[in-house]
Amino acid sequence: MSAARPYASILAVLALGAVLPLVTSSNILLNGMVVTLIVALAGYGWNLLGGYGGQFSFGHAAFFGTGAYACALLQQHYGLNAWVAFGAAVALGAAVGGGIGYLSFRSGLRGSYFALVTLAFAEVFRIVVNASPFFNGAAGVLLKLDTRPGNLQFASRASYCELAVVLVGIALVATRAVERSRFGAYLVAVRENENSARALGVDTFKVKLKAISLSAALTAAAGAFYVQYFLLINPELGFGTSVSIQALLAPIIGGLGTVFGPLVGAIALHELGEFAQGLLGGLPGADMALFGLSLILVIAFARGGVLSLVQALRWRVPGKPIEARP
Repeated sequence: MSAARPYASILAVLALGAVLPLVTSSNILLNGMVVTLIVALAGYGWNLLGGYGGQFSFGHAAFFGTGAYACALLQQHYGLNAWVAFGAAVALGAAVGGGIGYLSFRSGLRGSYFALVTLAFAEVFRIVVNASPFFNGAAGVLLKLDTRPGNLQFASRASYCELAVVLVGIALVATRAVERSRFGAYLVAVRENENSARALGVDTFKVKLKAISLSAALTAAAGAFYVQYFLLINPELGFGTSVSIQALLAPIIGGLGTVFGPLVGAIALHELGEFAQGLLGGLPGADMALFGLSLILVIAFARGGVLSLVQALRWRVPGKPIEARP
């Protein structure tokens, strides 16, 4: 098998994503695409830890908000170039993930205990940021409008779309690379049976620590890109529970522990949100209620997510043989 073959489908999806912003001038469609890709990027971060590693987190908003605030404050308070601030925000997100992972995994937390600890960290971050003058409290941080590519701001939404496609492309390639690596095999072994993996010589602590650091880096990148696109971040937008919910729902609904699951799930969430808005108007919480219903249906009838349903339908086409998954 050619070394490039496992990445062919990724390249095809990215090519399609790069072309779409060029064939429409609708700001509504472009904005929807950008928001969907931001959710997908955060979902890829969650999927590495939760989907492949089996370490479910309820607090990925901690990493999203860290990336967003770091990118904004490094520019506003210290005059750092936006591109440099973006990279620093991703690195800081990875460091925060490593710190939370070290404290959690060294203490032997797993399952619901780990999930609740991550939720607690996100909530603590939100409260601290909300109360601190350094972060401008509840008002948040507003970036100055300066639409120059060198400042990581663009005059057209199409340019933001292209950059978002690149970021999601990096997440796709990283996920595929992890999936095909020894580290990925160790990560799946930890997910399936951590005690057995440890008995076979896998350093489960280091594997989980590396996974949460990579996961946090991708989610922080989503937060940093969010603040560059909307030019505003506040405690609720950065560290609110809705961020964590969407980050975990995207891979679960799309296909947990799969390369394209978070992207498919993010698209599904966006369409569900649009459907809820059209059906119920501006009713607060309507989208979250619909997301919750979708999660229940997926858990009850399609635990492999949307991708498993598509695959099952493909296998049932008359005359088409069932192919083994690669």
